[in-house]
Amino acid sequence: MEKQYVNGCRIVKKEFDNGGSVLNCSFKLEDIQEMSENGWVNLTIAERREPSDKGATHYAYKNEFKPKSDDEGLPF
Repeated sequence: MEKQYVNGCRIVKKEFDNGGSVLNCSFKLEDIQEMSENGWVNLTIAERREPSDKGATHYAYKNEFKPKSDDEGLPF
């Protein structure tokens, strides 16, 4: 199955002096809503091999995992 990427998202990893880090993410709501099934969207965030020209360090795509039992649509 072909991956369904989140268009126009920007994900940048911020690293702190103490070794911690966070991912700052921006998603266009309209793009996420189009991926929705039953009110949920499962996304996978993966690290890029190299940062983009605009500094994005990660990208996102729809996670197609389907649980064996309907556990409110959550994969975990």
